[in-house]
Amino acid sequence: MSVKPFRLPDTLARIATALPQTPPTVAFCLALNAMRDRLLTDELAAALEGKALRLQVNDAGLTLDFTFRRGRFAPQSGRTDPDLTIAATAYDFACLASRSEDSDTLFFARRLVMQGDTDLGLLVKNTLDSANLPAFSMADLAPHRVLRRIANLVLPSRT
Repeated sequence: MSVKPFRLPDTLARIATALPQTPPTVAFCLALNAMRDRLLTDELAAALEGKALRLQVNDAGLTLDFTFRRGRFAPQSGRTDPDLTIAATAYDFACLASRSEDSDTLFFARRLVMQGDTDLGLLVKNTLDSANLPAFSMADLAPHRVLRRIANLVLPSRT
């Protein structure tokens, strides 16, 4: 099932930008650490060591600043000049995750922007392109499915 291109409302970005970025950054780092063995080659781990990284989800108002130290991803605050910034919309990141669009296509269409250490950016891109990650469907982001998963986590089952 394909999902039509979307852009999150500007109001959401204005609200999210005003909120602390630490909680989503912690969640993102936990997810990266859970997939670390699938994602990182020894070469990429060595290249990431001690680097300041930033992931920007432009239309969501999220700026996730994190680092990789001693084999783990961790939130990082107070640094304004990351070694590598990767920015796109939520939809474009979802396209990457679902592999419905490749990073080169998004990059050359200026929908994915990398700034900073270009060698590191290419290494990250090539590693993610070749990673054997679990399937992700854009349909999983449909609001009714997200709400159902949240309800299943929060509400006791009726058995």
